[in-house]
Amino acid sequence: MSTALKIDRLACNYRKQAVLEDLSLEISSGEIVCLLGASGCGKTTLLKAIAGLLPLDAGTMTINNKVVAGDDVWLPPEQRHIGMIFQDYALFPHLTVRKNIAFGLRHWPKAKVGRQVDRMLELVHLQEFGNRYPHQLSGGQQQRVAIARAMASEPDIILLDEPFSNIDTQVRHDLIRDIRRIFKAQGVTAIFVTHSRDEAFAFSDRMAVMNNGIIEQFGTAAELYFQPRSRFVADFLGKGSYLPVSMQDNGTITTPLGEHATPVRQEFVQGQDLEWLLRPQSLRLRPDAAGKGIIIEQTFMGDSCRYLVELDGYRLTVNSRELLAPGDHVELLVEPHAPVLFETA
Repeated sequence: MSTALKIDRLACNYRKQAVLEDLSLEISSGEIVCLLGASGCGKTTLLKAIAGLLPLDAGTMTINNKVVAGDDVWLPPEQRHIGMIFQDYALFPHLTVRKNIAFGLRHWPKAKVGRQVDRMLELVHLQEFGNRYPHQLSGGQQQRVAIARAMASEPDIILLDEPFSNIDTQVRHDLIRDIRRIFKAQGVTAIFVTHSRDEAFAFSDRMAVMNNGIIEQFGTAAELYFQPRSRFVADFLGKGSYLPVSMQDNGTITTPLGEHATPVRQEFVQGQDLEWLLRPQSLRLRPDAAGKGIIIEQTFMGDSCRYLVELDGYRLTVNSRELLAPGDHVELLVEPHAPVLFETA
């Protein structure tokens, strides 16, 4: 698979303060990548740098094997063949849906423009809305128009800045699914920014979790959730519990839940005190009047319950379909998985 975007050791400063630092990233053609992180982590700055809206202080950037920044090269936004979709849709209120979509095609032959607009309307299921104005559409429909406009000029990459944040919750999940389906069917390379873990999980092929101007980890949702390389990634991506453990020389860890095998990690030594990350899905509970675990809290989630369980003074979060009440005793069992260990904080 060819490379759509390659960033090598990029740095961006704002008022002499580093916003992005020594950042590298490579994205394949047809891939949907999420830049995920809290406000101020640098994700929007990176998106603007890719678009050519911010200068680089160091590093190089290549789009489809063409250098667009670095080595005394700086292509302006209009020469990068990039489409952009914004949080507030950025549609022209005085133009119809058709004219909004056609706006970036002004230099195309008129007949070709008409065919492309028709194709885009069909793609986003808005064939009957071409002559309406943005204020006559719902938020989800306006974002579909923005998607169609960005795709109409057939850019090399589409950048999306918090594209779903203004959409009603009831509509958001369907829109994410539909836009992802359109992008994958058309082979679109897309990079989108969000602070929502759920949006990132649902929309992206891979995610770059950002923190203080660097990429902490880049990979699939499952890789980052179940095998985080840092506590920051582990905690940012969802609920988890930590248990103290001790590394043994035979590749096992001694824990309050018994001994468990783990691949030997060279950075950990025998007898070292560590902490074991346990996701709610990594544990299973079984009602047992003699069990050492005690239900402290219960949260009903529809298809399951989330329990806070106290065990030997430690508190663990567990998902289960068992219907239990605070005060019930349970036995805790560990589901088979590769343990994720961190040095004791």
